Amino acid sequence: MATTEAIEVEVAYARPERQLIVALSVPVGTNALEAVRLSRLAEQFPELDLDDLKLGIFSKAVKPDTVLRARDRVEIYRPLIADPKEVRRKRAEAGKAMKKGGGALDD
Repeated sequence: MATTEAIEVEVAYARPERQLIVALSVPVGTNALEAVRLSRLAEQFPELDLDDLKLGIFSKAVKPDTVLRARDRVEIYRPLIADPKEVRRKRAEAGKAMKKGGGALDD
């Protein structure tokens, strides 16, 4: 009788108003995308496109075919709504504009 080894992993997805972490027992050799499919999170979050996911394991980006190890947490990342570099650039420009004039001093 053949026995299949299994490992324990988690799959996590969060929106601002709701987050979910699903604990799974998966066969050794399961990859990140397979774990996402097994978690069935796409049924609860219809915006998830299983063919175009950005995934990570403990905050480190990984490819969908990355083989999981015991106790890994697969994280599904939402698309950015603003480019962080652009946001920083605009904030820096706003700061420079405010400092240039400095305001009038009473004499």
